[in-house]
Formats: sequence, C-alpha cells, structure tokens
Amino acid sequence: MADQYPSPAQAHRATAPPPSLSAAFLQKLQDRAPNSTQLAGILPLLVTASVFLLLTGLTVAGAVLGLIFFLPLIIVSSPVWVPAGTLLFIVTAGFLSVCGFGVALVAALSWMYRYFRGLHPPGSDRVDYARSRIYDTASHVKDYAREYGGYLQSKVKDAAPGA
Repeated sequence: MADQYPSPAQAHRATAPPPSLSAAFLQKLQDRAPNSTQLAGILPLLVTASVFLLLTGLTVAGAVLGLIFFLPLIIVSSPVWVPAGTLLFIVTAGFLSVCGFGVALVAALSWMYRYFRGLHPPGSDRVDYARSRIYDTASHVKDYAREYGGYLQSKVKDAAPGA
C-alpha cells in the first residue's frame, strides 16, 4: 500500500528525465565498441577482403573483355574444337572410370584376401552373420522338405496304389 502513494520525502526527490532514444543508442554503442586489440585483428581482415574484391573485379573484367575479343574466333573454329573436345571428354571420363573401377577391385580383392586369411577386416562380422543366417535358413528348408516331402510321397502312393 505504501508503494502506491509516495511519501513526502519521495515526492520532493528530483527524478532524472528518461534519456532520449539517440542518447540510449549511443550509450549502447559505446558499451559494445571493440577495443584496440580487436581493431588490430579486424584491420588485416578488411585489407585482405579489399584486395580480393579488387582482384575479383579485375578478373571478371578481363574475362568479359577476352570473351568479347575471342568470341568470333571461337565461333569460326568451333567445327574443329567441339568434336575434339567431345572426344577428349569421353576419353578422359573412360580413363577415370577404369581407374576408379581398378581401385575398387583392388580394395575388394584386398578385403577378400584378409577375410579368407582370418585377419578380420572391417565388416567381416556382418559377412559371418549373413552366412550363418543363410545356412540356418537352408537347413530349415531342407528339414521342412524332408518332413512334408514324405507326406506328399505317401499321398501319391494312396492315390495310385500300384505306382
């Protein structure tokens, strides 16, 4: 209740006016301003970024000027270099494919050699588990066939007693 009605001592106390929006913004900006060490770290970053931006502009300008200058030559000579480029692409793709398949084959053969020598390469436990599951399934099928195969044989004999 005492909080709702100010006492005479509180009423006579001078209250500071709230700071303006710009003053509050400037105060926050000064609180978060970087120190000299941080500025020394940002300076090389800005210089490097500026140099890269300049070099990027020069590269793009050179590429556009080169394209403008050499485009007629490219268009005139395209019947020669388009088939050659296509052939070069196909040969390169084939060579890289053969190399990739060769690396995969060597890796697979190496893994199989280590597996059959009992050196337990990575993934050999999965292969052993799959082999045991296949063997178990095959033995269950064989037992099932024996059990019900005899049943069918007796039914055939019942249907044709002389057979």
